[in-house]
Amino acid sequence: MSGIMEGRVVIVTGAARGIGRGHALEFARQGAKVVVNDLGAETDGTGSSTGAAGEVAEEIRAMGGEAVVSGEDVSDFDGASRLVRMAVEHFGDLHVLVNNAGILRDRMLVNMTPEEWDAVIRVHLRGTFAPLRHAAAYWRGRAKAGDPVDARVINTTSSSGIYGNPGQGNYGAAKAGIAALTIIAARELGRYGVTVNAVAPAALTRMTEGLIPGGRPPVEGFDPAAPDNIAPLVVWLASEQAREITGRVFNVRGGMISVAEGWHAGPGVDKGARWDPAELGDVVPGLVAKAASNALTNGEIPDREA
Repeated sequence: MSGIMEGRVVIVTGAARGIGRGHALEFARQGAKVVVNDLGAETDGTGSSTGAAGEVAEEIRAMGGEAVVSGEDVSDFDGASRLVRMAVEHFGDLHVLVNNAGILRDRMLVNMTPEEWDAVIRVHLRGTFAPLRHAAAYWRGRAKAGDPVDARVINTTSSSGIYGNPGQGNYGAAKAGIAALTIIAARELGRYGVTVNAVAPAALTRMTEGLIPGGRPPVEGFDPAAPDNIAPLVVWLASEQAREITGRVFNVRGGMISVAEGWHAGPGVDKGARWDPAELGDVVPGLVAKAASNALTNGEIPDREA
């Protein structure tokens, strides 16, 4: 097999189903050697099995590619270390880490339990940090030894995190953290030859199909909601062609790709001295009136002129 990922070694977490499965298969089609990682849990994080991940690996081998299965829990620091070591020991190197694993435990804030908060933060945010931490240490070691490094990290954030979505405080907070971590890691790791980007995908998967009452009717032809549509951008960002792209977050759904524009300083004022709280009633409302509105859940700013 040959393509833009020829000879590169890739870890994809949460690769047994949905978006992650699409990533793993497309990486293989493009010539990559793939570590198919998945704990095999349910959408709420309970349970575990490597069966579905094994099926993905078998699909890759059937198409002539190379794949190995990992059942490590990426939110476990030592497990994430074993995952990175597996890639290096089995395939001889590691070039790409795709952090995709996640769970949902949606709840309005007034009803959310600490356990629901902690579980989602652990899998998404810690489950992104831990593999990234170990992969970064590996690449830094290679760079300091004088070896050429051309590595990639693609994290998975969400519109719920970067734009906000009611009922997903735990999930959104984790995904916002991942977006911030992406930018910080890009600035830290660039010196070692590592780029770090993120995607905010929109697709129907096990995690989202239950959000449509009565289910979704069949779609003829191109399906914009298919999870496989996310993979082309992720694979390209992982390729040597994307060497100059780092620290960015991309929205992707169907055939649509856009660059998410993050927090930035808007209208402001500097008194040059300490404010009296009573003065701010004549200042802050005016600043807010001049500022663009927060983006809607779809990423669009409602009062921005076309």
